[in-house]
Amino acid sequence: MLANLTIRDIVLIERLSIDFDPGLSVLTGETGAGKSILLDALALALGARGDAALVRSGQSQGHVTAVFEPVPTHPAVLMCEENNIEVEGPLILRRQQSADGRSRAFINDQPVSVSLLREIGHLLVEIHGQHDERAMVSAEEHRRLVDAFGGLEPERAEVARRAEALRKAKKDTAELRASIEAAEREADYLRASVGELEQLSPELGEEERLADRRRLMMQSEKIAGDLSDAQDLLGGSASPVPDLAGLLRRLERKQADMPEIMDQIVGALGEALDRIEDARAGLTEALQQIDHDPGELERIEERLFAIRAAARKYRCEPDALPGVAAEFAAKLHDFESGTERLAALEKAVSEADLHYVEAAELLSEKRAETAKHLEDAVAKELPAVKLEAARFIVAIDRDRERRGPDGIDAVSFEVQTNPGTAPGPIMKVASGGELSRFLLVLKVALADRGSAPTLVFDEIDAGVGGAVAEAIGKRLARLAERVQVMSVTHAPQVAARAAGHFVISKSLAEGGKRAATEVNRVEKDERREEIARMLAGATISEEARAAAERLIVGEAV
Repeated sequence: MLANLTIRDIVLIERLSIDFDPGLSVLTGETGAGKSILLDALALALGARGDAALVRSGQSQGHVTAVFEPVPTHPAVLMCEENNIEVEGPLILRRQQSADGRSRAFINDQPVSVSLLREIGHLLVEIHGQHDERAMVSAEEHRRLVDAFGGLEPERAEVARRAEALRKAKKDTAELRASIEAAEREADYLRASVGELEQLSPELGEEERLADRRRLMMQSEKIAGDLSDAQDLLGGSASPVPDLAGLLRRLERKQADMPEIMDQIVGALGEALDRIEDARAGLTEALQQIDHDPGELERIEERLFAIRAAARKYRCEPDALPGVAAEFAAKLHDFESGTERLAALEKAVSEADLHYVEAAELLSEKRAETAKHLEDAVAKELPAVKLEAARFIVAIDRDRERRGPDGIDAVSFEVQTNPGTAPGPIMKVASGGELSRFLLVLKVALADRGSAPTLVFDEIDAGVGGAVAEAIGKRLARLAERVQVMSVTHAPQVAARAAGHFVISKSLAEGGKRAATEVNRVEKDERREEIARMLAGATISEEARAAAERLIVGEAV
């Protein structure tokens, strides 16, 4: 419920704080006193569009704070928690409107977007007036109210779950079908490419190994002759090694006779022979390495050309060719196996669709039953508000092709205001006064189902009086047994039924330089005086006071 509304520097209001109680509260006052300002301020705190004109003249900004006391499980509290807003006690909605047009929103002193403030505000308060369209014009709202009246939220949630399953199954099927169609367009290309790459069988690092081998072979042809000549010189018939070896042996025999002379010579000559032997072995190994089949170079060059040509064709590096081959093979496999998977997915779509239709038709049947009960509940209330000749109709258009998360029904509220006339949409057929009364009896029928915990009615009794006003007062009081109700009213029959009565007045402030709106709670004699004014007008007679007392006492009884 709305516990407190604090307004500062909004239009004609300088500072104002109002505490509200559960049940029915009424706001009364002379025309032009500022009742609409109060509702505009409340709407601003609930996320309505900001307007620089709302800021009191001469001030830089205005503020409106609405304090609510919702139960912990209320959707508004849950939405706050989803948006990381702590709610441990009251839920405080605050709006700051600047004279330059800028506006800021806060929930529990945490800055939030105006759109979030509006969403949460809509869950807490509904403001209805004679020309209000919010609750009546939207087919989605009509459907929601029917579901709330019938307690069909679990069935609707199940339909939404199955609708999501059907949507996902259709999405998966469409994606696979598109993939198969795309693969089919390039299937011949894939087959040819897979065959070509399988035949080529490129290996990781192969291009680099072949290039190194080719480079070595081309360079070896240039030095092969020199290496062969060197080998002949060191190991052939003209080799000096045998002579040097014989000389070394002769010197070694004489080394013992003259060691001081021969040791160095013998050592150096032996080392030279060892080095020559190492060189000869190296020449032999080098000649073996460069010894190759004359056709090998040609084969290597052909292989290199094939690998590099494939890399250019598939626009990749040579080392990426094995990955390309695997990718193409996988695509071809997907295409060739896709038909079977597509059939399985199409079967899943059919099953999901069947499950959805079952749940949607069950919900539709319960909606049809609920619609009749709602029509009966509203019909019982219509005579009391002088709409006994009118009919309220819940029209349900069932269409299996809708397949939406809310089911297969389009729900609309229609009325027939006079016998013999054709029913039509409530917003088009009902007049302003009729619309407000239809709205009231709807809210009475729905009670605390499908409504915010606080309902505000702005002159819903305009244009009626006597028995109709009394009937409206009774129904507002009955509605207030389940939700908090506030009503801006000119009907004394409504005001007399209120648990809380606030009088809105306008006076001159600052020595008559500006007008100011004030709100005062009235009790006992002051309340009787206000109701007497509503009965009699400007001049309050004793008869009016007595009539006001009878109204108050009668309603209290």
